[in-house]
Amino acid sequence: MRRSFYHYILTQRGHNLQDPVEVFANDVSRDIMFPKHSEDYHEVADYLELNVNYLASMDLFDQVWEKYLENNK
Repeated sequence: MRRSFYHYILTQRGHNLQDPVEVFANDVSRDIMFPKHSEDYHEVADYLELNVNYLASMDLFDQVWEKYLENNK
């Protein structure tokens, strides 16, 4: 079953503040404007680049996106 990036990233939430993926996932879960139904890389990347300050590096997003694609076949 295909799912949006938002639904995937929610599965990565946790309490380990040393894990940047868990921190990113926690931040996304609190972002009420995040494009929750999107499966489109460019839509999510543009949103993150233009609208948020909680993602220090788009490299992290790219890594998580690759895992999302692997798990969303």
